[in-house]
Amino acid sequence: MVKQYWINLPVKNLAVSRDFFSKIGFSFDTKFESTDCLSLMVGPQMPPIMLFLEPTIESFANSKIADTSSAFEVLISFDAQSKEEVDQFYQKVVATGERIFSEPAEKDGWMYGFGFEDPDNHRWNMLYMDMEKLPKQ
Repeated sequence: MVKQYWINLPVKNLAVSRDFFSKIGFSFDTKFESTDCLSLMVGPQMPPIMLFLEPTIESFANSKIADTSSAFEVLISFDAQSKEEVDQFYQKVVATGERIFSEPAEKDGWMYGFGFEDPDNHRWNMLYMDMEKLPKQ
């Protein structure tokens, strides 16, 4: 059975990625860092998201990477503890100058969140889910 998983994302420039993710409050696990990889820590209980330089990840996957400037390949979602936390995180992302593709808004009466792109056009989504308002089936 699977014990752990990793998400691997291609990036053009490790320094640009480190700068962006540091500005929005994420950290890095330096024990897995190399000249072609960063280990992005989104939360304390989650596995790292591995940021690999494009040529390196292409060699692992034996494939060209998707052109994220014209289409999206994945939406990485993570939770917030409150609407206020979503709004505060939104302000951090806005301050970096990266693109917001979905402004903060309520969805279906129980979710509140927004979506943004990182410097390599990967899409991210922060959500607060009010489980008390989750429709009962």
